[in-house]
Amino acid sequence: MTNTTADRRRTQPVDPGTLADMTSTAVAARPAARALLVPAAAAVTVVLWGSAFIGIRAAGFDYSPGALALGRILVGTLALTVMAGLAGKLRLPRGRTLAGVLVWGVLWFGLYNLALNAAERTLDAGTASLLVGLAPILIAVFAGFTLGEGFPARLLAGIGIAFVGVAGIALATSGGASDGVSVALGLAAALVYAGSTILQKRLLPRVDSLTMTWLGCLAGTVACLPFAPALLDELAAAPASATLSVVYLGVFPTAVAFATWGYALTRTTAGRLGAATYAAAPLAVLMSWALLGEVPAPVALVGGALCLTGVLVATLRLR
Repeated sequence: MTNTTADRRRTQPVDPGTLADMTSTAVAARPAARALLVPAAAAVTVVLWGSAFIGIRAAGFDYSPGALALGRILVGTLALTVMAGLAGKLRLPRGRTLAGVLVWGVLWFGLYNLALNAAERTLDAGTASLLVGLAPILIAVFAGFTLGEGFPARLLAGIGIAFVGVAGIALATSGGASDGVSVALGLAAALVYAGSTILQKRLLPRVDSLTMTWLGCLAGTVACLPFAPALLDELAAAPASATLSVVYLGVFPTAVAFATWGYALTRTTAGRLGAATYAAAPLAVLMSWALLGEVPAPVALVGGALCLTGVLVATLRLR
C-alpha cells in the first residue's frame, strides 16, 4: 500500500502554477544571496584590518617600519599570486590604467604601511586605529567631489558625528605621552588611505579587483626593496612570534582583506564603504586591550564610540 501510494505521487504531474512559483522563488533568492556578499566582504575587510593594528604593534618592537612594510607586502604578494592562480584570472591592464594601478600600489601598500608602522612605534594600536579612522571622512568628502557620489543627509550626519569623535581622539593624544610626529604620521596614513581609495574606485571599472590588488601589492613590494637589507638583518634576530605576526599581516590583512575590499568597492560607493570601515577602530581597541594589554586614553575611547555611532548613522537605513 505504501509503495503504491508513493509511486502514484511520483508519477502524478506537477501543477504548472506550483512549478512556476518554485522557479520564481529560486530566481528571486539568487539576487538576495548575491546582495549579502557585499556586506560580508566589507565585514571581512573591517575585522582583518582591525587586527592589522595589533599585528603591526606586535611586530614593530623587532622590525623597523621599512622592513616590516616590505616583509608584509612580500608575503601578501605571494599569497595573492596563489589566490590569482586558484581563481585562474589575471588580466593585466595597459597604458594609463597600468600606470594608475602602479601608482596606487606604491601609495596604498608602500607609503601607507610605512607611515602607519612608524606611527605605531610610539602609539598604541587602539589610538593608531582611531587616528586612521579619519580616513572614511576624507573618502566620503573626496568621493562627493570627484566621483559624483554627492552628500546624502544621512551620510553628512554620520560624518559630523564621527568628526566629533576624531576631535576627541586628537585631544586625548595631544596631552598624552604620544609625540606629535607619531600623531602626524597616523593622520598622514589616513590621508593616503583616503586618496588611494578614490584612485582605486576610478580604476576598478577598467581592471578587475583581484588583478589590481595583486599588481598593486607587487608594485609596493618593488618600491620597498631598498629596505631588503634591513629586513634580512632583523629577520635573523627577531623572535618567531614577531615573524609570525609579519606573515599574518601579509596573508590576512593584506591579501585576503584587500581582495574583499576591492570586491566590495566595485559594487558599492566609496563613501558608504569607507564609512563602514569606522568599525575597524573599535575592534582594534578591543583586540589591543585583550591581546596586548594596551588601552587608549578615556577621551580617545569616547571618540571611538562616536566614530562607531557615525558609522551606524551613515550606513544604516531606517525602515
